[in-house]
Amino acid sequence: MSRLIAIPFVALSAMLLVACGSSGEDEIRQWMAEQRATTKPRVTPLTEPKEFQPQGYSADTVLDPFSSAKLTQALRRDSAQIASNAALIAPEMARRKEPLEAFPLDSMSMVGSLNKVGVPTALLRVDNLLYQVKVGNYLGQNYGKIVKITETAIQLREIVQDSTGDWIERIATLDLQEGKK
Repeated sequence: MSRLIAIPFVALSAMLLVACGSSGEDEIRQWMAEQRATTKPRVTPLTEPKEFQPQGYSADTVLDPFSSAKLTQALRRDSAQIASNAALIAPEMARRKEPLEAFPLDSMSMVGSLNKVGVPTALLRVDNLLYQVKVGNYLGQNYGKIVKITETAIQLREIVQDSTGDWIERIATLDLQEGKK
């Protein structure tokens, strides 16, 4: 029985001896304390703020941004812009559409050009059919009117809406597609 009591006592004594032994922690703690003592932080001083100098308001002759004259001027400018945009699209809406306006421009390809009685004419392939077009004809779904035909390209004036919804003109080009069937 005494042997049973002696085994836990010996095990407890061994654990206490191990706990009393020195470990590497003491050295690390000492080194950290030395580093804290020798290291001094460097703080750069802030510059003094500039002194505020109040200024008087001297824009008595300038037009007040909230005046009714300025608002009227802006409204006139906007209405003139809307009128010019409406004038751009109104004739296009009133005319009869041509057959090639049913197709998008990227489905068309210019395959040739010729002069018919001195009038430059271009050959277009759309859905495996050939069409002859000349200056003044319309192409594509953006009210594209042919303004120039050369041996290698057709130049169009399109009327499209920009990101604000206003109608604007833009130039598009169909180039000659060589070697395509």
